[in-house]
Amino acid sequence: MSELQNWVPGLDRQWLWVLQVFLILLATGFASFFLKRVLARLLHRFGKTETRWDDLIIDAMHKPVTWGVWIIGIAVAIELIYSETETALFAYADPVRDVGVLLCLTWFLLNLVRGAEGEFTRGVDSVDQHTAEAIGKLVRLAIVITAALVILQTLGFSISGVLAMGGLGGIAIGFAARDLLANFFGALIIYLDRPFAVGDWIRSPDRSIEGTVEKIGWRVTVIRNFESRPLYVPNSVFTNVIVENPSRMNNRRIYENIGLRYADLDRMDQVVAEVETMLRNHEAIDTNQTLMVNFIEFADSSLDFMVYCFTKTTRWVEYHQKKQEIMLRIAEIIEAHGAEIAFPTTTLHIADPVTLES
Repeated sequence: MSELQNWVPGLDRQWLWVLQVFLILLATGFASFFLKRVLARLLHRFGKTETRWDDLIIDAMHKPVTWGVWIIGIAVAIELIYSETETALFAYADPVRDVGVLLCLTWFLLNLVRGAEGEFTRGVDSVDQHTAEAIGKLVRLAIVITAALVILQTLGFSISGVLAMGGLGGIAIGFAARDLLANFFGALIIYLDRPFAVGDWIRSPDRSIEGTVEKIGWRVTVIRNFESRPLYVPNSVFTNVIVENPSRMNNRRIYENIGLRYADLDRMDQVVAEVETMLRNHEAIDTNQTLMVNFIEFADSSLDFMVYCFTKTTRWVEYHQKKQEIMLRIAEIIEAHGAEIAFPTTTLHIADPVTLES
């Protein structure tokens, strides 16, 4: 203050510290404006590079750094006011400044995690979107908890005591909310193992669960069944049941047994051979998968042959259209060979003819 008094002679001490506070705030404003311009220039320059991570860092620190400069500048001004006035209200400038800086650092880290999560979920096929969102939520939760503990330590609270109380409270909460925790960890397992994702058609042979996944929450998974009714399934269920995911199948199977009349036995080999040739030449059938057409059984009223193959499409509607086309083509082949598809019949055989007298 003595140097400032040499620059501005004639001012008493009260006006000198007021002027000093004003200059500190003015310098803080200039520093904040300068940092904004520098960060804007860096963001513009880094935007021309191929990598996105430098843009994410600059964008994440833009507002926290600006606020941090103002917090530090205002804290310095308050310390000066306290040294001159000794007002008890201004005695907490140091802890308030430390808490403010910690909040700005937490703000920056949360922005960075949110930006990284968006980068991973945008246009990257190898990273499941919902897994990235779940990991992002867990990281943000860890940052918030860590920041809260550090702030409590800064304010003079004993972290060991807080953790001890938290441990006892955690045991009590664990007993009171076992189902809630089970559902939470069930959701975590779903996010990490990825047995299904939103939009998949799933079913469980162990439970009456079948439909399209609409939402995977931290407590329940919402499934829309084929009657358009929502099913709210607790996530803990999926840790104990078998889940089938037909949406991830590579092919759909056609498996049919078709019967001919016993009178058509001499035509069976021709029909079977032509049906197999038709399937191998059909554009909807995947010939890299198992394909079989074989005479398999002398049934009660028919001679049965099996048709076993896989379609290229997995779409439900298209699959049935192709299956219908193939079944009609098989019927045409049977008819072309003078055979007929059998139906249940009963034949009465009389060993000794009986003559009825009139």
